[in-house]
Amino acid sequence: MYHKSCGSIAADYYMLCDMEKAWGIVLESLAAAGILITIFLICSLFFLICKIQDNSKRHMVSIYFFFLLGTLGIFGLTFAFIIKLNDRTRPTRFFLFGVIFALCFSCLLTHACNLNKLVRGRKPFSWLVLLLLIFSFALVQVVINIEYLVTMLVNQKDKFLNMSPEDTNKDFVMLLIYVLFLMALTFLVSMFTFCGSYKSWKRHGAHIFVTILFSIAIWVVWITMLTKGNTVLDKGSWDDPVVAIALVSNGWIFLIMYIVPEICYTLEILCSSSDLVPTIHLKMNPPSKKEARRSHFHQLRLPKSTDRRYDCASHGSATEVTFVPWSQTSRFVKE
Repeated sequence: MYHKSCGSIAADYYMLCDMEKAWGIVLESLAAAGILITIFLICSLFFLICKIQDNSKRHMVSIYFFFLLGTLGIFGLTFAFIIKLNDRTRPTRFFLFGVIFALCFSCLLTHACNLNKLVRGRKPFSWLVLLLLIFSFALVQVVINIEYLVTMLVNQKDKFLNMSPEDTNKDFVMLLIYVLFLMALTFLVSMFTFCGSYKSWKRHGAHIFVTILFSIAIWVVWITMLTKGNTVLDKGSWDDPVVAIALVSNGWIFLIMYIVPEICYTLEILCSSSDLVPTIHLKMNPPSKKEARRSHFHQLRLPKSTDRRYDCASHGSATEVTFVPWSQTSRFVKE
C-alpha cells in the first residue's frame, strides 16, 4: 500500500515515517539518540574499569553495565510501540516491557542495598553477590511473563491475539505488578542510604532516590492514562503514544538522573585522586649524609611557616608533607 510520506510499506509501519502524525518520528529520533548515547556509555565503562583501583567502586561497574543494557532495551522497545499492534508486536510488548524494566530496577535496588552497607562502614557485597541479586530480582518477572504468554498462546491464542483494547491494557498493567513492587522497594531502600555516617557514599544514594522518584511519577501518569484517561477522553488511539512516550521519558531519566551522574562522579574521584600528593614521613632511623643534606635543601626551597608544614590544599586534598628541621636531623649526620 502506498503512503505519500512513507512510500510502499505495510500500514503497520506508517507511524515510523508519517509526517502528518509526527509523534512517531519524534519518539524514534529520541530513542535513536538514546541508543547511541547508551552505547557510548557502555564503551566508557571499559575505560573506567581499567582506571578504578578501589574494589568497592569497581564492583559497581557491573551494576552500571547491566543497567545500561536495560536502558538500551527500553529505547529499542519504543519502536515496538510506534509500530501498530499486531500478532508479532503484541507478544513482544507483553514480554519485554516488564522484563527490561525489572532488570533496570533490580540494578537500582541492588546498588541501593550495597550502599546501605557502605554508608555504615561495613564490607560491601562482592561482584558475584551483586550479579546474583540483580538476576534474582529480575528472574521473577521473567517467570511471570513466560507463564502468562505460554498460557495465553497455547490455550487461548485466538482470544489473546484478538483481545479488546480495554482487556489488553488491563492485562498489560497487571503483568507489571511485580515491577511496581520493585520500584516501591527501591524507593524505600534508597531512603536509608541517607542515614549512614559516610557521606561520600550518600551522593550515590541521592542519584538512585531522584531516579526512582521521577520514574514513579512517569509510571503513575502513563498507567492512569492507559487504564482510565484515554477511555474517559474517548482517545483510544492514544494508547500506543502514551506508552511510547513513557518508555522514552523513563529511558532518558535513567541516563540523565542516574548513569551519567554516576559516571561523572566516578571520573571526578579518579581525577582528584590522581592529583593527590602522597604524605612523606621522615623516619627516625639515622639517614646517610647525602639524605640529610637533601632534606635540608628541600627545606630551604619551601616557603617558611610557623609549624614547618606545607599544606597541599591547592591539590584538592588534606594530604600534607611534613619536614623535620635541620636542628633535629643534624644529630643523625654525626657518626
